[in-house]
Amino acid sequence: ERIKYHSFIIFSFVMTMIIYPVVGHWIWGGGWLAKLGMFDFAGSTVVHSVGGWAALAGILVLGPRFGKYGPNGNINPIPGHNLSLATIGTFVLWLGWFGFNPGSTMAADPKAISHIAITTNTAGAAAILSATLLSWLILGKPDLGMTLNGCLAGLVAITAPCAFVSVGTSALIGIIAVIVVVLAVMMFDRLKFDDPVGALSVHLMNGVFGTLS
Repeated sequence: ERIKYHSFIIFSFVMTMIIYPVVGHWIWGGGWLAKLGMFDFAGSTVVHSVGGWAALAGILVLGPRFGKYGPNGNINPIPGHNLSLATIGTFVLWLGWFGFNPGSTMAADPKAISHIAITTNTAGAAAILSATLLSWLILGKPDLGMTLNGCLAGLVAITAPCAFVSVGTSALIGIIAVIVVVLAVMMFDRLKFDDPVGALSVHLMNGVFGTLS
């Protein structure tokens, strides 16, 4: 809501035609990161952190929404207006991850595809449970927004290592991703980076964490 439509069209063109193909080639196309031995199976870096860095650039250019930060440095929450749609969107994304991660196998390999599907789902499920519990402990009641972002954080974090880690490790990655996303939300608010949907906390921070995992 803070960007002009024609600016968004230009931004989308630059991202899809220049930035993503170049970074993708670095890792997936035999580029310099691939030659260094970097693993990023389905794109915690290629897709998610690159999108997160682009989001950060947009946030810095656009500035915060009116009323988000007070003159005394106080932070005024502006909650989402339709959590039903946010929940549906999260479930659609979660379903899409079963094409995104197993599809990166690029082969009809039942063993690899089934392993990747299980690690992906386990990370998301562990994250959604731990995010609900963590919000309950911090806020005194479960917070749906934190639960949804926690789920996405776990899915982003497992995207790079989904083919390489065990099922138990994928659950641990999902749990740690929730801690990362909660701390990141608090950090970006203190830095006065107004990120309405938590793109930096979910995609940038957990894209980096998932790649390291």
